[in-house]
Amino acid sequence: MPRATKLLTAPRVRAALSAALTWGILFATAARAQSVSDVASRVDRYYNRLSSMKAAFTETYRGAGIDRTESGTLLLKKPGRMRWDYASPRAKLFVADGSTAWFYVPGERQARKADIKKLDDLRSPLRFLLGKTRLRKELNGLSIATDVHPLNPDTTILRGIPKGMEDRVQQVQIEVNPAGQIIRIRVEEVDGATTEFRFTNIEPNAPVDSALFRFKPPDGVEVVEESSL
Repeated sequence: MPRATKLLTAPRVRAALSAALTWGILFATAARAQSVSDVASRVDRYYNRLSSMKAAFTETYRGAGIDRTESGTLLLKKPGRMRWDYASPRAKLFVADGSTAWFYVPGERQARKADIKKLDDLRSPLRFLLGKTRLRKELNGLSIATDVHPLNPDTTILRGIPKGMEDRVQQVQIEVNPAGQIIRIRVEEVDGATTEFRFTNIEPNAPVDSALFRFKPPDGVEVVEESSL
């Protein structure tokens, strides 16, 4: 009985596999060469169109024997305002009005305050989203992190070092979805500690009251001025 399908000989199989592999490598290389500029521009376009944003966040810190996960709600509003309301495992607040940043834990006797221009805080990489976004100007050595597994198969991870934080941060990874939204930021410090922010339920141009970014310490709470919150 004649065979219904003609079998490939071993040399033909090797040739076919070699050709497929070669094309795959060439395609992947070309994609990587174009992706840094394309993905960065996509992020720029997305955030430059926004006036405000609301999202749920989860923050995980690992370092110095500590493994801590917290969650809450993030509000952003241009120009230069952000508010992190931590809800779990305990309530606390980080808020910036564009010129001054505050950190306060309800019930404590002190509220910490810092000039936003001098702020040395790991939430500060998000500040570039609050102005005229230029991702390639905010991160030195921007590249595609091809060795890191993304949260989703259709997202891309960018890698770079935030300007002005070179002495503290080894690298920042920014995971971007096809819409240009940042869904994850991972900060790796030079001492080996890592902080990761994941963002879900993102609401672009959500109605946000400007009063939420103004903080007044409760009566009897001491204000301590610092350079890092």
